[in-house]
Amino acid sequence: MVNIKINGIEYAVEEGTTILEACRQNGIRIPTLCWLKDINAIGACRICVVEMTGARSLVASCVYPLSKFDEGKNILTHSPAVLQSRKMTLQLLLSDHNMDCLACSRNGSCELQELCKELGVDDTTFFEGEKNEYDIDYSSKHMFRDNNKCIHCRRCIAACDKLQGIGVIGANNRGFKTSIDCAFDLDLAETACVSCGQCITACPTGALAEKDDTDKVWDALADPEKVVVVQTAPAVRASLGEAFGYPMGTPVEGKMVAALRRLGFNAVFDTNFGADLTIMEESHEFLDRVTNGGVLPMITSCSPGWIRFCEAYFPEFIPNLSSCKSPQQMNGAITKTYWAKKMGIDPKNIVSVSVMPCTAKKFEIGREDQSAAGVPDVDISITTRELVKMINRAGLRFRDLPDEVADSPLGNGTGAAVIFGATGGVMEAALRTAVWKLTGEAADSPVEFKDVRGVEGIKTAEYKVGDLTVKVAVVSGLANAKKFLTQVKNGEVECHFIEIMACPGGCVNGGGQVIQPADVRNFTDIRAERAKALYSLDDANKLRKSHESPDVKEVYENFLGEPGSHIAHEILHTSYKASHLSK
Repeated sequence: MVNIKINGIEYAVEEGTTILEACRQNGIRIPTLCWLKDINAIGACRICVVEMTGARSLVASCVYPLSKFDEGKNILTHSPAVLQSRKMTLQLLLSDHNMDCLACSRNGSCELQELCKELGVDDTTFFEGEKNEYDIDYSSKHMFRDNNKCIHCRRCIAACDKLQGIGVIGANNRGFKTSIDCAFDLDLAETACVSCGQCITACPTGALAEKDDTDKVWDALADPEKVVVVQTAPAVRASLGEAFGYPMGTPVEGKMVAALRRLGFNAVFDTNFGADLTIMEESHEFLDRVTNGGVLPMITSCSPGWIRFCEAYFPEFIPNLSSCKSPQQMNGAITKTYWAKKMGIDPKNIVSVSVMPCTAKKFEIGREDQSAAGVPDVDISITTRELVKMINRAGLRFRDLPDEVADSPLGNGTGAAVIFGATGGVMEAALRTAVWKLTGEAADSPVEFKDVRGVEGIKTAEYKVGDLTVKVAVVSGLANAKKFLTQVKNGEVECHFIEIMACPGGCVNGGGQVIQPADVRNFTDIRAERAKALYSLDDANKLRKSHESPDVKEVYENFLGEPGSHIAHEILHTSYKASHLSK
């Protein structure tokens, strides 16, 4: 332990603890901009500076580990010199910043804006002089980049490189001309970006944002010739409430459904139904591969960011991918085939909207082989954040809404479906049904497979199922996927079934979820808190296995036949091909 003083008060902290963490542990918040725990400790922004006994200058608290040499030293966290330094740093950042706050996607949730308010930055001290101007990069399908709002914190670089192992963005040029760009100043669409959106959730300002497709939804809702349906992903209900003051990890499924109805959608469906269909098809596909000598390990295909990563970085694993469409696409496909026929509606007159925790879904809806009825399975995909905008624009008082349920049959799902949003959820749901199929023990077959739960980036487990020993793995975060697949390729790991999610922790931590500031994400495990919401919904559901769903049974009996049938393949399965950017 190291004995120190913070603002004249004595504390004992563990050696190696940074000043910033030591202060946090003792109830003192030091503001930060560039620091993201574990991935971006670079001390670059100088917002977190403090005064310290014996130091010749102000110290960046995020990168200063306390040692025995600091015994007895006093740390000042808000002295006049510290506050003036932080204020001047913000003034300098603003001197080369686009001040178009009212039109910014992050207005009201911008960390730079909040710090300026906190430190009283209300003047234009350094506004005169040269200013950089950049063209906005709209090239990508899922997001845009506006370097006029970039503060060079490098948090996006860390997310892309260290979390996802991709590294398609970095610092170009030097000094005042430094910009965060792609190599050779390429547009983002010209790189092997996988559309995961983790850079957006890492960004403290509006320099990075998803493309806003809410106007397309409003236009569709206003068109009397269109039947506009919406589906919501499992993870959305675990994050949406945060935007309306609910504690993190509060499931708000009922109010979400009520809000969507009041926005004007003709039918409110649940992607959980598509998730149950996915399990029916995926478990059948897995058992078919195991028993008939198919390509193993089989790898899940629910995450479009992971699929794009595979096609660009590991094309040799394309034969291993499950041919199942994602739950979003399955729900859209069933909507425009089975439901359209049942309701007597021309699929061309249906506008299928999805609300997703994922920016890569904006890319996925335009992929080839995703048009079961001859028209796109899903027409518009919006993020959780975009749904928040729509609810606010419509003047809905979210917390005052009643709890309602989605429309049958495509609005019903089992507990197995809802846990899709957490890493390990797809694997657990698949195991629940696969074990039942292999053993036939409908009543006694296991429900919970807790070995595959948790936020660890790589998890492995082994299960004895009948005469088979099934080795499974669960991976989240593409840097972990790169590491694990390399081990598989080199023969260092043996697996039969692998779940891979692009975003660390799974969809609950998706690039389209409600953004939490660094003050929260650095000290709270957002992934675990949101996952708790999904597991609580699973626990409360009377039906916890996909094959138990009466609505899924009805679709197979009256339309699809059986899992793996010809018509099921035509509607619920897809294909992949190596990216032109693959090595």
